[in-house]
Amino acid sequence: MKELSDIGLVGLAVMGENLILNMESKGFTVTAFNRSIEKVDKFINGRAKGKNIRGAQSIEELVKSLAKPRKIMLMVKAGKPVDDFIELLIPHLDKGDIIIDGGNTHFPDTTRRVNYVESKGLRYIGTGVSGGEEGALTGPSIMPGGSKSAWEEVKPIFQTISAKVENNIPCCDWVGEQGAGHFVKMVHNGIEYGDMQIISEGYHLMKSLLGLTPDEMHEVFKEWNRGDLDSYLIEITTDILAYKDEDGQPLVEKILDKAGQKGTGKWTAIEALDLGIPLTLIGEAVFARALSSQKDERVAASKIINATQPNFKGDKKQFIKDLGEALFAAKLVSYAQGYALMKAAADENKWDLNYGGIALMWRGGCIIRSAFLGKIKEAYVNNPTISNLLLDPFFKEKLETAEKAWRRVISTAVLNGIPVPALSTALSYFDGYRSESLPANLLQAQRDYFGAHMYERTDKPRGEFFHTNWTGTGGDTASSTYNA
Repeated sequence: MKELSDIGLVGLAVMGENLILNMESKGFTVTAFNRSIEKVDKFINGRAKGKNIRGAQSIEELVKSLAKPRKIMLMVKAGKPVDDFIELLIPHLDKGDIIIDGGNTHFPDTTRRVNYVESKGLRYIGTGVSGGEEGALTGPSIMPGGSKSAWEEVKPIFQTISAKVENNIPCCDWVGEQGAGHFVKMVHNGIEYGDMQIISEGYHLMKSLLGLTPDEMHEVFKEWNRGDLDSYLIEITTDILAYKDEDGQPLVEKILDKAGQKGTGKWTAIEALDLGIPLTLIGEAVFARALSSQKDERVAASKIINATQPNFKGDKKQFIKDLGEALFAAKLVSYAQGYALMKAAADENKWDLNYGGIALMWRGGCIIRSAFLGKIKEAYVNNPTISNLLLDPFFKEKLETAEKAWRRVISTAVLNGIPVPALSTALSYFDGYRSESLPANLLQAQRDYFGAHMYERTDKPRGEFFHTNWTGTGGDTASSTYNA
């Protein structure tokens, strides 16, 4: 074992332990620390036994065990615990040492911490780490941002332990300054919410409308995973549908239909609202989880309000084919919306995001890894300034090809009383984005009528605003024209 460790890691929960084992397996010596010291002893005498991993019994021991510039990665619960550990570490660190937060932190907190830690002469990285337990152990997607000068110090470790795609390209690269890394991870998680929701809607339609068994749906998902929908979430759904409980029955059918969430999808939707970006699919995915959580109220309502009973009389094979196309089309819209949000945030925060590089970072290791992410990389290679991925030839062709099937699926779902909020809002966005004319002219007239908020005219130059005295009893004074 080296005299001094290459990196220290604080937090011996599932992700922390597996990241340490990953680092060690790639030739790095790691010091492990946890506030509950018994966890350190258990880890060192258990999974870490005989490996190039040392345990620290205190912050002082952790810091003293590290080669300079010291690199300490926090894998603790987001929020106050991160701030607490920063305060515990700072007195023991020297100028240029690096603190790394690898948790699911809200990006404004990372921006604040970068400024604070840099004011102490230290450096700070806030990095998204995606891939769950398996990814942490075998190769996650890593999205670092913060103090730019720290990147070269941690790059050899991060890129070595990350997942790899074609030609051994690491699913890890520098994202940007301040909270850019955690922002990109937040968008990743929002897209994850959307992907999971559209997959669940597909499952709901096959179960409640077509009457397919989990074993039959397993075969459908297995086939989908060989085509455009090839992705980690489709793959694991295939496994879930085949999994049997101890009594031989499908376990998925015994799981309560009440979804949980930890807030990253909500953060994504809130940021979209703040920046004025129509992130409709992810927003609906968040609200769908909220509605599912009202389980008792839904059960009570089902006994009071009569529901439409599904009655499918069409061709099941054709519907399943249509459904696959609808899921892929909605998925494309979700990524287009997510990238539009990243572009708006980059403009707002003056980040120089590498959009094609972000797609490559998501190609392997992470939860939303999908075969088509390479097409996003190509889109930005072909047109680095593209305003929306829906304008890219690949996206355009796929969406136009899927459009009729997409409409058939949604109309069938609506007529049979099966909710498909994510699939339908994605289509509405697609229709709205390519519409030269929308009914916002009437909306602006209403705003001017009751609030004198003014409007622009189609027969006048853009940027000129007008107010009408609609009733003849109002005055000529108008409100300002700002947008929130």
